[in-house]
This record gives sequence, structure tokens and C-alpha cells, in this order.
Amino acid sequence: MLEIQEKLDISGYESLVEKAGIKNLHITEALSGNDITGFIAYAYDIDQTIVYDYDDGGDIMLCDGLVRSVMFKSVLKGIESMEFLLENHEKYINLIRLKFLAENENICENLSGFMNSCQDCMNKREN
Repeated sequence: MLEIQEKLDISGYESLVEKAGIKNLHITEALSGNDITGFIAYAYDIDQTIVYDYDDGGDIMLCDGLVRSVMFKSVLKGIESMEFLLENHEKYINLIRLKFLAENENICENLSGFMNSCQDCMNKREN
């Protein structure tokens, strides 16, 4: 069973910390048993969450789950904006396909509205 959970230390991700140049980097991993199948690296700023990298292993649904988990945590903190600062520009493709970002944009705003609209879609499917 797949679990998405925040890693409590940054061991194994030191190069991301170095690239991001910050010490408050958070890592959330996707785990299948003891195997790491993906991750997302991000930091909270005063009014936005900044995503520095993610790895979904080529699985768009895993990308969706990783990003949504960070969105949800951001909304709980009162943050309504998420900026993606990814070195690998190909990683933006799935974010655009999933409607997290518009073409040629790297900021997703109104996170709580986005999360609520997803709930509306789920309710429509159940009816």
C-alpha cells in the first residue's frame, strides 16, 4: 500500500538542501512498504510554499498525490500560493497536465479553492 508521509530528517537529500540554499527544507516521501517510490522537496515561506523538486518515477498519479499532500498542508498553515522552482523543466509538463499550473506559469494560487474544487468533482462522481 502506498503511503505519503513527511520525512523527519533530510538524510539522503543533502544535495537538494544545497541547491535550495535553505535549512528549512521539508521532504515528503511516497512509500510502498520500505521502498521509496517518489518524493517532493519544499519549504514554507511567509505567504507561499516553494517546491524545489519532486520525483514521481514517471507516474502522473503519484505526482498528483505528492503535490496535493503539500497543498493540503499549506492550506492548513493559511498559505494560498505555491511556487515551483524546478531545475528540470520537463517536470512542469505533468504539473500543467494536472492543471496545477497554467502554460508558462510556475505559481499556483488559491490553494484552498483548488482543493475545494477537487472535492466538488468527487461529490459529482458519487451522485
